[in-house]
Amino acid sequence: MGMDSAWQEKITVERFAGKTVVVTGAGSGIGKATALRVAKEGGKVIAADISRERLDELVAENPGLGFAVVAGDITDQAVVDQVVATAEGRIDALANVAGIMDKFEPIHEIEDATWERVMNVNVNSVLKLSRAVVPLMLDAGQGTVVNVASEAGLRGSAAGVAYTASKHAVIGMTKNSAVMYGKKGLRFNAVAPGAVQTNIEAPMNSEFAQQVIPQLMGIVPGMATASQLAASITFLLSDDSTNINGVVLASDTGWSAI
Repeated sequence: MGMDSAWQEKITVERFAGKTVVVTGAGSGIGKATALRVAKEGGKVIAADISRERLDELVAENPGLGFAVVAGDITDQAVVDQVVATAEGRIDALANVAGIMDKFEPIHEIEDATWERVMNVNVNSVLKLSRAVVPLMLDAGQGTVVNVASEAGLRGSAAGVAYTASKHAVIGMTKNSAVMYGKKGLRFNAVAPGAVQTNIEAPMNSEFAQQVIPQLMGIVPGMATASQLAASITFLLSDDSTNINGVVLASDTGWSAI
């Protein structure tokens, strides 16, 4: 059941009217739900995803909404540059949603290729896109960034070492940027999802992890939908969160309290 059994998304008309919002990972899951919510609330959405096919589907299924799409690997500087170029000089908000999971490997089992890929997608892409967007926000004197962290950014029992380290890094970038840019009118916050119904792959291939993690996962209090996460993310992207800067909002059905 969980908290979503009776919950229905309610669109706040024109909450993002006149705003340009970048959303990564917009082809599926939390990113897609966030992109749709912003667009339905009047925003121009620059939807970035590694899959052109998924982006084309998003646009085809939602005619009349303000989508501009950029397909490509967001860890690639050329793709980051294309996102900024597509914005035509104005970005009011950025949601760094794109991410990949590890396979629950502990530190003595992690391979360089897995570590580097997870850190590249989950950390370096956030750095590169934020670095490219912040100058536009500084020029405008305002802007909001929401980074998607994870319960794995708050605890050690939600993933393997690579994903856990990457999400702790995301929280560090969020808090440092909140301090650095707060007086310039920019706000940086993070959302920490718990269990969410998305297509992100998270096989527990490590037998070592299988001896430790499943018994701890028994405390996870429920599963959320992607649109529930989008509700949390769009709140932080919008002016409704005007006085909130540098927070990590656990959107996890109460897992962080356990």
